[in-house]
Amino acid sequence: MTESRFDQVSIIVPARNEAANIERLVRSLAAQRGVREILVVDDQSEDRTREILESLKSEAPLLRILSVESLPEGWLGKAYAVSLAAGAASGDWLLFTDADTEHLAGSLAAMLEIAEREGADLLSLSPGQLTPTWWEKAVIPLVYVNLARLYRFEDVSNPRSPAAAANGQYLLIRRAMYERVGGHAEIRREVLEDVELAKRVKGAGGKVVFMPGAAWVRTRMYSTLGGMWAGWSKNLYLLYGRRLMKVLEALAKLCAVDLLPQVFFIILIMCFLSGRRSVIVCVGALSCLVVMMVRHARYIAAVTRLGFDSRVAAWRLEGAIILSALLINSVIAHRWLHHVDWKGRRYSTRG
Repeated sequence: MTESRFDQVSIIVPARNEAANIERLVRSLAAQRGVREILVVDDQSEDRTREILESLKSEAPLLRILSVESLPEGWLGKAYAVSLAAGAASGDWLLFTDADTEHLAGSLAAMLEIAEREGADLLSLSPGQLTPTWWEKAVIPLVYVNLARLYRFEDVSNPRSPAAAANGQYLLIRRAMYERVGGHAEIRREVLEDVELAKRVKGAGGKVVFMPGAAWVRTRMYSTLGGMWAGWSKNLYLLYGRRLMKVLEALAKLCAVDLLPQVFFIILIMCFLSGRRSVIVCVGALSCLVVMMVRHARYIAAVTRLGFDSRVAAWRLEGAIILSALLINSVIAHRWLHHVDWKGRRYSTRG
């Protein structure tokens, strides 16, 4: 990378009650090359987020702290926070990233290099996901494998394909393009503001590059089971395009691919052990075993491509059960309750 490309990027971070994450994030950003400024927006935090940010100023001179005094009518919290920072930013590129991410050494320079080489107007990464608990190992990889099928990296990155997606945990966009599509003001009511921004960029003729990003950035999305339940209930129905039939298809596939072969295998093995050793039982058990092994191998390949440890595949059955419940709850929240709750705020899903 040439010297003229340095200091182009204004990094924008919305932070609401992120005391557990913000110090790690800021330090990982301050160590990057290509940074013009780090704009962290304290979105009415009630924990030590602001205090920690103030303490980091001496070691991160590029850090600027902004504050949300009140949330205007018609705005969602994250959209308003990042819009506030974008209005104060001065870089040629804007990097929107979440407070729960950690940016690995050299990642920003590498992404700028790729964006310039590919002529990208928007480059987004699907970060590596940390999954220390069993429920994270069960659900998070399965969710991302399904999303990678819904929003194939190759399709999103293909200018001839209408597919558009981005991950707000790492979204690098040219400032000129951001302003051209109206920024977050045009998507201020969208829960999935990252996907909507990518759609607008592609609709305006811009080039979107979407890639697996475990080599450059990582995150632990949810530190509690309740947080994961709320987060995916908020997002899943929207990720399936607000289409009930697509959700039902996903549920049917989870049942057919992840649940039924294992249930049938267990039933047939129980029959075998109880003395019912007919040809049908034996052939059925063997067939289920072969199907399970083939699908397990495919799942391992899918999760490792996204940066997960292959051992998370052992939790696929539990993941399918929990993900099925999450899909159902997301439909209920959006289509019947007409609201979602996130970080102490309730957002209407009507309209």
